[in-house]
Order: sequence, then C-alpha cells, then structure tokens
Amino acid sequence: MPARATLAAPFLLGLLAGTAGCGDDTGHEVDADAPATVRVSSPAFADGDPVPVQLTCDGDEVSPPLAWSAPTAADVAAWAVVVDDPDAPGGTFTHWVLLDVPAATSSFATGEVPDGAAQADNSAGGAGWTGPCPPSGTHHYRFTVYGLSAPTGLGDGASLDDALSAVGDAAVAEGTLVGSYRRR
Repeated sequence: MPARATLAAPFLLGLLAGTAGCGDDTGHEVDADAPATVRVSSPAFADGDPVPVQLTCDGDEVSPPLAWSAPTAADVAAWAVVVDDPDAPGGTFTHWVLLDVPAATSSFATGEVPDGAAQADNSAGGAGWTGPCPPSGTHHYRFTVYGLSAPTGLGDGASLDDALSAVGDAAVAEGTLVGSYRRR
C-alpha cells in the first residue's frame, strides 16, 4: 500500500466512525424473554404515529407522557422504561432508561420522572431524556415498559450496560409503544 494511503486509512476510519451514529455508545438493547403483556400508550401519540416535535431535538426536547397496564401487575415489584432507536446508523441508540419506577405507578406526565425512579446513562452519555433527532430519514422509537420481579437497585447515572442487563435479568413482563420521527 502506498505511504499516503497508509496514513489516510486511519483518518478515514475515524471520520466514518464519528459520523456513523447518533452517539458514541450505540448497539445496546435489553435482552429479555418476558411475555408481552404490558399495554403501553401515550396521550401524545398513538402506536405507529409520529412523535410530536415538542418531544424532539427540534422542539423542547422533553420526555413524553406514558401510561401502562398489565394483567400480571401483581408479579411486578418495580417498572423500567427504555426508549431506543433501532434505526440509528451505528446500531441501536438508547434515548432514555428509567429504573425502579415504583410498582404502584402506572403513568407519568410530560417531562416528569416518577418519584423514586432513577435515570441511567443513555447512549448520548448522560442520565435523562435525549429526544429523537435522526440524522436522516424516518426513525422508529420504541418506548418499552418492563415489569421487574425486583428493583434493580441502580441509581442515577448507572452505566447503560449495567442498567440494560439488570432490566433484562429482572423482566417478567413487557410492552412497547412505537413512535416515528423524521426531521424536516
């Protein structure tokens, strides 16, 4: 390989890696075998509909209101909410992880974090909501609520890997609401 190509290859690989996804920490998903028995809804959008601009990077970037119900709720000691984008160029991008939502909770309002819940780090590297902001095309955002057999015990700022692993290990039920977003 000519010397110029040898020197350019690492630069080009770095450039491609930096532009491939919505962040540096992509490719994470919950590995759970829980039955899909949780019904998830939002007063802000219906399953399959676009996520309102207010909730995205093009608006106020606030978390959406969510509600859920489950016939197996008696088996649930806590809830977790994971919002991710499987369409991100670098792999699944996790926008939000709420842990240890009290079992008696079945909804929360726009921009609210339920009392007692913790927010783990997301793929953007911080704890909290990072709104949809796709680099191109239409992306789909999965708002998955997991019923947990026991609280994870993790606190605010827990690592994304630890949080998703703990949710997967404790999940006894799950349900998903999907919204889409395309920047104009």
